[in-house]
Amino acid sequence: MDIPLLKLDVDLPTPSHSHPGDGGTDLCSRIDTVLEPRERQTVPTGIAVAIPEGFAGLVVPRSGLAARHGIGVVNGPGLVDSGYRGEVAVILVNHGAAAFSIARGDRIAQLVVVPVAVQDFVEVAELPGSTRGDGGFGSTGR
Repeated sequence: MDIPLLKLDVDLPTPSHSHPGDGGTDLCSRIDTVLEPRERQTVPTGIAVAIPEGFAGLVVPRSGLAARHGIGVVNGPGLVDSGYRGEVAVILVNHGAAAFSIARGDRIAQLVVVPVAVQDFVEVAELPGSTRGDGGFGSTGR
């Protein structure tokens, strides 16, 4: 699938898959910044994309940053709708106990493009039954 990409910062790398078959492409920081413990920041990536209709982009954390430093994506995954044409930004949070420095060009998150179903909600008087029923959080055990 071809995804039109506008580089808003020509000095940053173009997103690409690191290995054949990878699900996500790395997004890089457009700025130098420091995330203090418990702080969150919106970090620009220097790219804008035109995701095809019928698809959406999910901005997900990088597992290495999460495991080693406690860096996550606040609204993970973030959602890039097919009609959005602005700069892709990542809302990062530092769950760790130490400040975390981000340098311009550092890989901060990944973009995963997935198909989406068109949804039409139809009001009904009652929902069909299921084996789970209305059991909520924790209803299936530990």
